[in-house]
Amino acid sequence: MSDWNERVIEEFRANGGHVGGNFEGAPLLLLHSTGAKSGQQRVSPMMYQAVDDGWAVFASYAGLDVNPAWYHNLRANPEAAIEVAAGDGDGVQTIDVTARELTPEEREPVWETQKQRYPGFAEYERKTSRVIPVLVLTRR
Repeated sequence: MSDWNERVIEEFRANGGHVGGNFEGAPLLLLHSTGAKSGQQRVSPMMYQAVDDGWAVFASYAGLDVNPAWYHNLRANPEAAIEVAAGDGDGVQTIDVTARELTPEEREPVWETQKQRYPGFAEYERKTSRVIPVLVLTRR
């Protein structure tokens, strides 16, 4: 998985926040989190959904029955950073953010929208018995 992630990260940075393949045309960001156990900086590419106060991200882990490492990292260390395509099409900007997990009431409309826009997320939901966490990243 890390080789795949590294290729996505390199392509993202080389193309101003845009990539092909599985993520072509999808809103993508690079999450910089601090390892919950190691304390080391980690970078994870992921799809996001723009929401009123930031960027919603989805701990789907392709439908596995465990949450991804970045989710645990954000729970332990909610101050993070993202790289995201600049709104003006002028490359990538880095933004300091704080992560917060959405309550069930907040999560529902965001999650439903994500499944409608990207049906792969509905498939992830079908594959797992866990509730897939949704977090919002807000500018610090």
